Amino acid sequence: MSTLQFPSQIASLISDRTYQTDDIGMSDASVLLFQDMVLKIQRDDEETENEYRMMTWLRGKLSVPDALAFEKDGQKSWLLMSRCPGEAACSETYMQNPKKQVELLAQGLKNLWRIDIADCPSDCRLKYKLAQARYNVEHNLVDIENTEPDTFGENGFQTPARLLQWLYDNQPEEEPVLSHGDFCLPNLFFAESFTECAAETQISYIDLGKTGIADKWCDIALCYRSLSHNYSGAYHGRPYTGLDEHLLFRELGLAPDWDKIRYYILLDELF
Repeated sequence: MSTLQFPSQIASLISDRTYQTDDIGMSDASVLLFQDMVLKIQRDDEETENEYRMMTWLRGKLSVPDALAFEKDGQKSWLLMSRCPGEAACSETYMQNPKKQVELLAQGLKNLWRIDIADCPSDCRLKYKLAQARYNVEHNLVDIENTEPDTFGENGFQTPARLLQWLYDNQPEEEPVLSHGDFCLPNLFFAESFTECAAETQISYIDLGKTGIADKWCDIALCYRSLSHNYSGAYHGRPYTGLDEHLLFRELGLAPDWDKIRYYILLDELF
């Protein structure tokens, strides 16, 4: 392996297997990719606990990784999980086929919304999210360099504190569903299979640290933003064409609520 040190249970399960480092996504976690497993190493906090909790709760309800081992020491956590089949929604396969890509993303949202949330162990509605955002602002944890161009500065909010106050003052009415919480293209995997009768696609979800009960428009907003960024070339080194920005809403059967979309994109700027 390498000089990385692992807790005893994790070490026994990964043994001397080789791995690659996953650099996709915006998380500050270290992600090690084995042939059939993934090891996520990150700061031990509430989001880490929630990922393990929701992964366990969602087993049998949605296609999510199986938690193989979870250890922590008060500072770091190690979550070893099975590897999801297929390709990420931001892979070349789907970036070259935006219609198929958006159809599957919309289906991924609908799958979440069908889950009964009566006994969901995680409540991530605005009361909780705004309290988290306040903590980030008060502890200077907001990276204003890693935000949308117009969020701060001359055409935006003067400071994260001003944005936070606006978010408190303009809270929308929530439509609670099971929300992924970070519904971005790298966090959805599509695995296509073919039978004599039809083609089917398994939709899998990863990075569940922010998953719980929340407004359905939170995921719609982050999905819309993720599509825009991926097609603009921000993450791929070149732009892609062919994306119909209205297709997501047609597939969902919803008229776009631009006020809510803006609200949840702005809220995410404080995380």
